[in-house]
Amino acid sequence: MNICDRLRAGVVTDSAEQTRALAAELAAELPPDVTLALHGDMGVGKTTFVQGLAQGLGVTGHVTSPTFAIYSVYQGKPRRLVHLDAYRLENAHQIESLLLDEFLISPYCLAIEWPEKIAAALPADAWNAVLSITEDEKHTLRLL
Repeated sequence: MNICDRLRAGVVTDSAEQTRALAAELAAELPPDVTLALHGDMGVGKTTFVQGLAQGLGVTGHVTSPTFAIYSVYQGKPRRLVHLDAYRLENAHQIESLLLDEFLISPYCLAIEWPEKIAAALPADAWNAVLSITEDEKHTLRLL
């Protein structure tokens, strides 16, 4: 079973390293110019997932949550990763003022934390992933 099928079925991870490894594996399967909407409560591992995605895309720098900067741009090989944290945005209209389009140079992957804040701005073909924590403190990942 390939990574996309496994994630659609739902995967449970025991550690941040496993979450990063799954995301790195998924990175190889993502089509060019994709938006990946990461849904989940605070602390479920969205940034950890993006760190793995960055690793899989060949980004060598340190990836952190861009909560205060709103977004960060990382150059991978060959694809660029744009990591957007929409937590502080009030609505989808604010995304226009960020000049984000200037950084969406093909090929890219746009990973969005808190996508529900800007749902109206998401492309119809965005990939959606749900991250959560079970009662026994395991992390789950599911691609919709």
